Amino acid sequence: MTSLAPRRNEPDLSYLLDHTSHVLRTRMAAALAEIGLTARMHCVLVHALEEERTQARLAELGDMDKTTMVVTVDALEKAGLAERRPSAKDRRARIIAVTAEGARLAEQSQRIVDQVHRSTLASLSAGDGSALLGALKSLATGHLATPVEDAPARRARQS
Repeated sequence: MTSLAPRRNEPDLSYLLDHTSHVLRTRMAAALAEIGLTARMHCVLVHALEEERTQARLAELGDMDKTTMVVTVDALEKAGLAERRPSAKDRRARIIAVTAEGARLAEQSQRIVDQVHRSTLASLSAGDGSALLGALKSLATGHLATPVEDAPARRARQS
């Protein structure tokens, strides 16, 4: 029987990027789970520590929809890691403030995230690791910097 499938002439770049990204996310999730955090919780803590930010801004930075952001902040509040407070800059706005325990855990989670990234790159030769990072940075800031508007695809996390 002859296959009717079209012949592939190029490597499946979408599969390679999706698969490796998925596996990296699962490894990150497992590593962060050891200290009771999710990647989203880590993201909120770290970005909230950088400067005073509203929940909406943190959701944008972490590419979370409003519902996911509310659930994430609720979990952080329940764990005593963050709290919603009025902004010192705009009393109408509410910010996410990280508690002392949240800051301690964010420091620990950042070390975990860095280690997962280091071990991933260490699985490649030094030259390949540098080349991969360079190529991905070039794509992320160049040809693939802006998604096609109104395309039926899930958005990637924004930096």
